[in-house]
Amino acid sequence: MYKTEVEVYSDATNAAVMRHPGRHFPGVLVQGDTLSNMCRSIDDACAAARGRIDADAYLDLNELRNHLRELLGHYKIVLQEHNIRLPFTE
Repeated sequence: MYKTEVEVYSDATNAAVMRHPGRHFPGVLVQGDTLSNMCRSIDDACAAARGRIDADAYLDLNELRNHLRELLGHYKIVLQEHNIRLPFTE
Protein backbone atom coordinates (compact mmCIF):
# COMPACT_ATOMS: atom_id res chain seq x y z
CA MET A 1 0.00 0.00 0.00
CA TYR A 2 1.08 3.55 -0.60
CA LYS A 3 -0.51 6.96 -0.22
CA THR A 4 -0.79 9.50 -2.96
CA GLU A 5 -2.94 12.46 -3.84
CA VAL A 6 -5.78 12.16 -6.32
CA GLU A 7 -7.89 14.85 -7.92
CA VAL A 8 -11.48 14.51 -6.66
CA TYR A 9 -14.09 15.97 -9.00
CA SER A 10 -17.09 14.61 -7.10
CA ASP A 11 -17.39 12.74 -3.83
CA ALA A 12 -20.99 11.68 -4.37
CA THR A 13 -21.90 8.51 -2.50
CA ASN A 14 -21.20 5.44 -4.67
CA ALA A 15 -20.26 7.72 -7.56
CA ALA A 16 -17.03 9.47 -6.58
CA VAL A 17 -15.19 10.78 -9.64
CA MET A 18 -11.44 11.13 -9.31
CA ARG A 19 -8.29 11.14 -11.37
CA HIS A 20 -5.37 9.01 -10.29
CA PRO A 21 -1.87 10.46 -10.89
CA GLY A 22 -0.52 9.39 -14.23
CA ARG A 23 -3.94 8.84 -15.77
CA HIS A 24 -5.33 11.22 -18.37
CA PHE A 25 -9.02 10.74 -17.61
CA PRO A 26 -10.86 10.53 -14.28
CA GLY A 27 -12.52 7.31 -13.16
CA VAL A 28 -15.44 6.38 -10.96
CA LEU A 29 -14.85 4.78 -7.57
CA VAL A 30 -17.30 1.95 -6.93
CA GLN A 31 -17.50 0.75 -3.34
CA GLY A 32 -16.92 -2.96 -2.79
CA ASP A 33 -20.40 -3.70 -1.49
CA THR A 34 -21.89 -1.91 -4.51
CA LEU A 35 -19.64 -3.92 -6.85
CA SER A 36 -20.76 -7.13 -5.15
CA ASN A 37 -24.41 -6.15 -5.62
CA MET A 38 -23.77 -5.34 -9.29
CA CYS A 39 -22.25 -8.80 -9.74
CA ARG A 40 -25.28 -10.46 -8.18
CA SER A 41 -27.58 -8.45 -10.43
CA ILE A 42 -25.70 -9.34 -13.60
CA ASP A 43 -25.60 -13.00 -12.52
CA ASP A 44 -29.40 -12.91 -12.20
CA ALA A 45 -29.75 -11.15 -15.56
CA CYS A 46 -27.54 -13.74 -17.30
CA ALA A 47 -29.47 -16.61 -15.74
CA ALA A 48 -32.78 -15.11 -16.84
CA ALA A 49 -31.53 -14.27 -20.34
CA ARG A 50 -29.87 -17.59 -21.18
CA GLY A 51 -31.78 -19.18 -24.04
CA ARG A 52 -34.25 -16.30 -24.18
CA ILE A 53 -32.21 -13.70 -26.05
CA ASP A 54 -30.12 -13.69 -29.19
CA ALA A 55 -26.83 -15.60 -28.76
CA ASP A 56 -24.71 -12.54 -29.62
CA ALA A 57 -26.60 -10.40 -27.11
CA TYR A 58 -26.08 -13.08 -24.47
CA LEU A 59 -22.34 -13.16 -25.22
CA ASP A 60 -22.19 -9.38 -24.71
CA LEU A 61 -24.09 -9.65 -21.44
CA ASN A 62 -21.89 -12.48 -20.25
CA GLU A 63 -18.75 -10.54 -21.19
CA LEU A 64 -19.93 -7.70 -18.96
CA ARG A 65 -20.60 -10.22 -16.21
CA ASN A 66 -17.11 -11.69 -16.52
CA HIS A 67 -15.50 -8.25 -16.39
CA LEU A 68 -17.40 -7.30 -13.24
CA ARG A 69 -16.51 -10.64 -11.66
CA GLU A 70 -12.81 -10.05 -12.48
CA LEU A 71 -12.96 -6.66 -10.77
CA LEU A 72 -14.65 -8.19 -7.73
CA GLY A 73 -12.07 -10.98 -7.60
CA HIS A 74 -9.24 -8.46 -7.69
CA TYR A 75 -10.93 -6.41 -4.96
CA LYS A 76 -11.28 -9.45 -2.71
CA ILE A 77 -7.64 -10.49 -3.19
CA VAL A 78 -6.37 -6.99 -2.38
CA LEU A 79 -8.47 -6.76 0.78
CA GLN A 80 -7.30 -10.20 1.87
CA GLU A 81 -3.65 -9.23 1.29
CA HIS A 82 -4.15 -6.23 3.59
CA ASN A 83 -6.19 -8.08 6.23
CA ILE A 84 -9.32 -6.05 5.55
CA ARG A 85 -12.65 -7.80 5.92
CA LEU A 86 -15.08 -7.77 3.03
CA PRO A 87 -17.93 -5.25 3.30
CA PHE A 88 -20.37 -7.92 2.12
CA THR A 89 -21.15 -11.58 2.73
CA GLU A 90 -20.59 -14.21 0.11
